[in-house]
Amino acid sequence: MSAVAMQSTQPTTVSQLTHTERRKQPLRASVQSALERYFRDLDGHDVDGVYDMVIGQVEQAMLESIMRHTRSNQTRAADMLGINRSTLRKKLKLYGLL
Repeated sequence: MSAVAMQSTQPTTVSQLTHTERRKQPLRASVQSALERYFRDLDGHDVDGVYDMVIGQVEQAMLESIMRHTRSNQTRAADMLGINRSTLRKKLKLYGLL
């Protein structure tokens, strides 16, 4: 009797998911998938400063999205983010969004 291994039809990475399935994945899964792709693309080369790079990229994307969602209403954006308005303004200036 021979055993036949069945291949899984389940996607193995976030990028293989359909749009609807991807929306149901936590943000953490998208970040993890992007980092795995980043390290794979490095092809063994050394890298440093990954923490600052990731935080900066995620923070900037988050601020851009929030500002679009609030139609640039800084008070509403700060409330949504749970930070005060002066902190929001500082971050918007940092990323050239103000």
